Amino acid sequence: MEPATPSPLSAAVEAIGDRWTLLLVEALLDGPARFGDLQRALPDISPNVLSERLRRLEAQRVVAAQPYSERPPRYVYELAASGRELAGALRLLAGWGARHAEGGEPPSHAECGGQLEVRWWCPACERTVEAGDEHLHYA
Repeated sequence: MEPATPSPLSAAVEAIGDRWTLLLVEALLDGPARFGDLQRALPDISPNVLSERLRRLEAQRVVAAQPYSERPPRYVYELAASGRELAGALRLLAGWGARHAEGGEPPSHAECGGQLEVRWWCPACERTVEAGDEHLHYA
């Protein structure tokens, strides 16, 4: 039996699926931050885990590190384009968390208060794509 080809979801989970990585990406959605800023945003993460996650995300080109001091070497971190693409997925996960938390409520539109829903949209056809009608390409 041949090994199964990994799915797009398994590839995503492998790359960014742990707790600290997702929270780190969320912390960087507001813009560039230094190591100390990230420690304050994620007070329960140990410095060595934060360093390891930042190095891994930089190697995966999710985060970019720009030096601002040579002695000692210090960096400011920001999301690369692929990291910024995660904003929508994080909003979906946060919405799911809000709906399923004790006493949680689904996300709502700030203007009218209506409950939000997510849909796939095809700009070529200008129509909503239903579940099962999408095709995820994976190498």
